[in-house]
Amino acid sequence: MARGVRVIDTDQISHTLTGKSGAAIPDIVRAFGPHAIDRQGAMDRAAMRELVFADPAARKKLEAVLHPEIAAAVDHELEQLRGDEGYQHAYVLLAVPLLFERMPFRWKLWRTLVIDCAESTQIARAVRRSGLPVEAIVQVVQAQVSRNVRLQLADDVIWNGGDLLALDRTIDTFHRRYTRKIENDRS
Repeated sequence: MARGVRVIDTDQISHTLTGKSGAAIPDIVRAFGPHAIDRQGAMDRAAMRELVFADPAARKKLEAVLHPEIAAAVDHELEQLRGDEGYQHAYVLLAVPLLFERMPFRWKLWRTLVIDCAESTQIARAVRRSGLPVEAIVQVVQAQVSRNVRLQLADDVIWNGGDLLALDRTIDTFHRRYTRKIENDRS
């Protein structure tokens, strides 16, 4: 939590659901068989990535397993944050990597904010973070809604192609704007 803002990260929720003994593991086994699970009892991400990029029906099947569980987990976290006296945070950020592709969250959002950078930067960062080969990352990026579409659908855009200080200043600007708007709406 930074700046007093709570973040609910759907990618993190997905990793928990598909991790060792995760809540989605039994449904994944039923849908794909035991070979979809690795030796530690988590979803075999490499095998499933290969399968869903080779077979669109498999992708839809995996999404049918995961998306309702992710949505339920988000709803649960929002309810926990709301508590008896309303939200204790200025606002809540819902981080959804595939917001404009398939996830059913858009109707719950007050604003959509896209953190943008050049595609080459996105790919390089994903390779460093994941350790996957460039080809695998390019395949993932190409399966997503295009950058232009994301930018057109977003209410707000933050450029993340420069230095961290500039990014932090821009985030502060949006945070102040959002906080001011919410405070005005509450009064």
